[in-house]
Order: sequence, then C-alpha cells, then structure tokens
Amino acid sequence: MKRVMYAARSWFPLVSIPVIAILLGIAIYNLKMTAKKNTGQLIANDIAHLTQIFKKINDDCYILKIEGQQNTINFLNVKKDGFVGSQVGPLNLAYPEKWQGPYEKKIFEVQDTQYVLVRTKKGYFITPGIGVKLPNGKIIGKDLKLDENTDIQKLVNSDLSFNGKPLAAQIYIGRETIPPVNEQVLLPQEGA
Repeated sequence: MKRVMYAARSWFPLVSIPVIAILLGIAIYNLKMTAKKNTGQLIANDIAHLTQIFKKINDDCYILKIEGQQNTINFLNVKKDGFVGSQVGPLNLAYPEKWQGPYEKKIFEVQDTQYVLVRTKKGYFITPGIGVKLPNGKIIGKDLKLDENTDIQKLVNSDLSFNGKPLAAQIYIGRETIPPVNEQVLLPQEGA
C-alpha cells in the first residue's frame, strides 16, 4: 500500500508542473491579446474624439494654419483668454477670441506618448506619437515614418487601423471641407 502511495506522489509533480506551465502560457497569451485589443480600441476612440474637437475649434475659431510638420497635441487644455495673440500651440486662428477652451482637461496619451498633428502633402492628420507600438506590432517613427510624403490615408486602410477602425484621421482647417463620398449613380432599368 505504501508503495502505491509513494508512486502516486512521485508522479504528481511530473504531471502538475506541465499543466501549470500550460495554464500560465494561456494566461500570458490572453493578457497580451487583451492588451493589444485595449490599445487599439483606446487609440481609435481617442482619434475619433480628437477629430471632433478639432472640427469644433475650426468651426468656432477658423484655423488659418498649423505651424510645423509635426506637433504634439498638448494645448487643448488652454483656457479661454489664457493666451495672447492669434496662436494657441501650433494653431494660427482667425478668430482667437472665440476660443472656448479648455476643450479637454487632460492631455491625450497612449503608452505615455502624446498624440501628434502631422502635416503631409495631402493635409493634416491626427496620429499616435513617435514610439507608439500599434496592435499590429509596428512602431510609429520606426516602422511607419510620418513625414510630408507619407500617404497617411492609405495607411489608415492597412497599418493604421484596428478591427476596421482608423488609428489616424484627417482634420480639415479653414474652408477645407470633407471630400464628398463617391455616390453610385442609379441608372434606370430597361423597360422601366
């Protein structure tokens, strides 16, 4: 009888260690997948919210120009009458007296990095900042260079998207308007 119990005790560690290791591996994998999902969702939500804020600023103050090629978005907490002149951060405003700030109390960040405004030949875009690791594993500034020649709109259809949600968005300033969506022309059916 003692021999049977001794044999069972010697096999228990041999069986339990691999089972614990497998369970630990599954937990780590799930944690990584959840982190990627959370990061992608956070960026998509922040980009959508920031886009709405810049639309409101342009509607209220009429953005004439955005200085520089890349600017961190750390000026949305500037209070009404909290600046002198027509410039708030990189924004040059036609009607600075209509500034309704603070538009946000916090500075938007992901992975301890502020979002940026990027000027390209095709317009201005809000993107995650340099060094941010996207859910697809690519790093802004290393794998995805954001300069004047970058087609960010094209990247939104591939590397800068997460589950069909954009991780960057174009903003429109001044009198620029959102380009019209290509509408399908419905042709009359034969015999109708």
